[in-house]
Amino acid sequence: MDKLKQSLLDAPIIEKDGYHYFVHPISDGIPVLEPGLLREIVIQIIRKAELEDVDKIVTPAAMGIHISTAVSLMTDIPLVVIRKREYGLDGEVALSQQTGYSENEMYVNNVNEGDRVLLLDDVLSTGGTMKAITEALEHIGADVADVVAVIKKEGPNELDDTDYDVKTLINVDVQDGEVVITDEHGDG
Repeated sequence: MDKLKQSLLDAPIIEKDGYHYFVHPISDGIPVLEPGLLREIVIQIIRKAELEDVDKIVTPAAMGIHISTAVSLMTDIPLVVIRKREYGLDGEVALSQQTGYSENEMYVNNVNEGDRVLLLDDVLSTGGTMKAITEALEHIGADVADVVAVIKKEGPNELDDTDYDVKTLINVDVQDGEVVITDEHGDG
């Protein structure tokens, strides 16, 4: 995980409404996402995630898409993207996403009762997005086999008091305008 670790240490920090946000190729697409970094991350996700009998990978738009697409290509598990646009299709489920810096409605399509899913995202920070998605998946009747985030920003999050133990590849904090790696092996 040397590429991920170094890329985080090099990440610039911006403040948006009191929220300290690191700018990173995985979470923002800036700077350019090098194939070696993506490959390193995908291999580690495949090693860490519970993939047995998983029917679908579920990821929120937009920054989970590139990671989840690469995992899907490597595992042959179909991918479902939770969108910010309503289509009104049969079985569509709406959810309200609230993060540290925004609030949106999102929509789940093509996840059915009994589907065994891997929930995969780029960053776990406040946990607002993942909590909303897990609640929507529970409402649908899907079985969440595992929840994985590439990067976890230290601090409390909304999944702390749930039954979901989020696996992460690396944990960080933002201190004095810099990214500090708090656990280079992540959780789980």
